Amino acid sequence: MSAFAVEYVYAPEAAELRDQHRPDHRSWLASQVDAGVVLASGPYADGSGALIIFSAADEEELKSVLAQDPFARQGCIAGSRISAWNPLIGLLKEYA
Repeated sequence: MSAFAVEYVYAPEAAELRDQHRPDHRSWLASQVDAGVVLASGPYADGSGALIIFSAADEEELKSVLAQDPFARQGCIAGSRISAWNPLIGLLKEYA
């Protein structure tokens, strides 16, 4: 498995929509943590987006997982960026 950093970008005008769907989004994230797919997740302090670290076989598998996120299904994400990531030092180094 490989590690991927996924950055979500949030539009300020969608804040109410995100608030509405946040419980489902967080429940989905928790289920992905339990499955070993999400390694870490959290919003940026300024509310502009979030960073999620995933474990996946490849980018296509990851995209399939991301499509299941309630935030994605409900149009809460203005943009995203997927980057293969090599965590060489620290708690996640086994995913390099």
